[in-house]
Amino acid sequence: MRPWIFSFALLLASPAVANPIVGRASVTDGDTLVIRETRIRLHGIDAPESAQTCKDATSKDYRCGQAAALALADHIGKRMVTCEPRDTDRYGRVVALCRADAEDLNAWMVREGHAIAYRRYAEDYVNAELTAKALRTGIWAGTFQDPSEWRRAHRAGGEDTRPETVTPPTGKSGCTIKGNISAGGQRIYHLPGSRDYDWTRVNDRAGERMFCTGDEAKAAGWRAAR
Repeated sequence: MRPWIFSFALLLASPAVANPIVGRASVTDGDTLVIRETRIRLHGIDAPESAQTCKDATSKDYRCGQAAALALADHIGKRMVTCEPRDTDRYGRVVALCRADAEDLNAWMVREGHAIAYRRYAEDYVNAELTAKALRTGIWAGTFQDPSEWRRAHRAGGEDTRPETVTPPTGKSGCTIKGNISAGGQRIYHLPGSRDYDWTRVNDRAGERMFCTGDEAKAAGWRAAR
């Protein structure tokens, strides 16, 4: 066998050459996706946590973590997503660069001001962050705490502790309807199987809760997601 053929065969057989992960994606938070039960952490970016709040241009509090997740979910829509693995983090998540069509989703999140460049691990998106900051888009329109600092202040276990949910996804007696408060203060409930159900997180400290039936949610003053 010729040397170049042998080298090429070794490259194909190497476990370090990971195959792309392709499929419809559900959004867990502003920097985490799930494709075919594989959890994927977007490489090189850090988005506000689900329960994190920021201040907008008028100094009004809003749930910037929730806004980031919703923006990513809406931007992806029903498009197929392709993620190119770069690494695996300590929690078993695949760290990857993800694209919808040919668009770099990691870059889009930073450029639109829904996430910042995660300089601790990479500097791929520093220029995108500088652009967002200069244009005062997203979180840069007001003030916010660096997501890693927010995690250190709010969670035991250190900066890298990023649990899947703020509170368990089921309430009393296994109730599964998620009552969520939107960034604009609207009380909305999400039924299992609805579009935003998978990424919606319930934070009881913010006044959110689980319901057993839609009628129970309506009686408490919540409306169904559109």
